[in-house]
Amino acid sequence: MAEALEDYRRHLVSERDRSEHTVRAYVGDVSAMLQHAARMGHTEVGELDISVLRSWLASLHTRGRARSTLARRASAVRMFTAWAHHTGLLATDPGARLASPKAQRDLPDVLRPGDADSLLEGLAAEAAHGDPVAMRDHAILELLYATGVRVGELVGLDLNHVDPGRRVVRVLGKGRRERSVPYGVPAERALEAWTTAGRPELAGSAAGQALFVGVRGGRIGQRAVRSMVHARLRAVPDAPDLGPHGLRHSAATHVLEGGADLRSVQELLGHASIGTTQIYTHVSVDRLRKAYRQAHPRA
Repeated sequence: MAEALEDYRRHLVSERDRSEHTVRAYVGDVSAMLQHAARMGHTEVGELDISVLRSWLASLHTRGRARSTLARRASAVRMFTAWAHHTGLLATDPGARLASPKAQRDLPDVLRPGDADSLLEGLAAEAAHGDPVAMRDHAILELLYATGVRVGELVGLDLNHVDPGRRVVRVLGKGRRERSVPYGVPAERALEAWTTAGRPELAGSAAGQALFVGVRGGRIGQRAVRSMVHARLRAVPDAPDLGPHGLRHSAATHVLEGGADLRSVQELLGHASIGTTQIYTHVSVDRLRKAYRQAHPRA
C-alpha cells in the first residue's frame, strides 16, 4: 500500500501537475483511507472494495467530521481508486460507487461597501506618511479587494505580473490556470507607491522578483498576509472578522451587486465551474426582488 501511495503521489506531481498543497491534501486523505483498510485486515490495494470505502467514510462521520470534509475526502479517494483501476492495481473501481454528502454551502460573510471604504481609506492615510509596511499592507488590501484573488495567488505574484499600463495583473490560479484580472485606480495608486517607495525599503537579497515582501526582506507568506488582514479589519468598527478569503467573497459580492453577470464573476475569481460561483447569487436577491416588483404584472 505504501508503494502504491508513493506512485500515486508521483502521478499527481508529474502527470497531473498538481500544486504541492493539493498533493499533500490528496495523499493525506488517501493515506488515512488505506490505514483504515489495514485496520480491517487488508494488506493490498487490490483488496479495496466499496464496503471498505463506506466503512472509512462512516468512521469519519461518527467522529463528527463536517459534510464538506466528508465530501472532499470522498472525492480524493475516488480519484485514487480511478487511478488504481487505470494502472491495474484494482480490477474494478469501487470509488465510482462511493456516494458522499453534498457539502453544506454557507453564505460567506462579506464586508459592507462602507466597511471596505473605511478600511482602505484609513490605510491610505497611514501609508501617506511613508511607512513601508503601511504602504505594503495598503497595496495588498487594495489588490485583494479589487481583484478577488486568492491569498496563494497574491503571494506568488512577481513584479512583472503587474501591467500598470492596462491595469491588469496576471495570476496563476488553481490547476496552474493563468488569468488576467483588472484592478482599479485606487489599487493602481497603492501599487505604484509600494513598488517605487515602499518595496525598496523592505526588499532584501532573498526577495527576487516578488511583488510583496515581508519584514525580513523575502517574499511574504500566506500566514503573514492572513494575520495582517485580520488585524487591519479589527480596527474597523463593526466590520466582520475576515481574512483574505473574506475579501475575495466581498469583491465577488460587490461586483455582482453592481450589475455584473455571473460569467464575468467566474472569470474574475478563476473558478473552473460556474457552479462554484453560484454561491454568490444570494447577494442579488434584493436586486432581483426590486426588478421583479418593477417588471412583473402580478408583483
